[in-house]
Amino acid sequence: MKSAESGNTVRVHYTGTLNDGDVFDSSVDRDPLEFRIGDGQMIPGFEKAVTGMNVGDTKTVKIPASEAYGARREDLVVKLTRSHFPDNIVPVTGLQLSLKSPEGQIINAIITSVEEENVFLDANHPLAGKDLTFEIELMEIF
Repeated sequence: MKSAESGNTVRVHYTGTLNDGDVFDSSVDRDPLEFRIGDGQMIPGFEKAVTGMNVGDTKTVKIPASEAYGARREDLVVKLTRSHFPDNIVPVTGLQLSLKSPEGQIINAIITSVEEENVFLDANHPLAGKDLTFEIELMEIF
């Protein structure tokens, strides 16, 4: 029986939970997730967990933040004056924005607080700094 290894394309079903048991994502009611091991499409801990599995195997794996979305970074929380926003964007808490860095990279951020003169943005991934648990079932290797 062939085990999943770097370079294989695989399909998996998964359910991801936080330490308190809350589900943050699941493929159970969708098509299986398809990715190529080693291409960096997935968080490192997830790829590592799938590597070595056989079709039909299931496992539960705890992935520390360092092998998931990394530590939460305070340098990714910024304060901007309202004048930085174009007239067609009304800053409100919870609004998600896609910004372009000076190098042309797209950065996703969420407005976390709005004051009279200032707006606070957080560009951390929503799961940064969190340990994650995944239940994984390997459906197919090809």
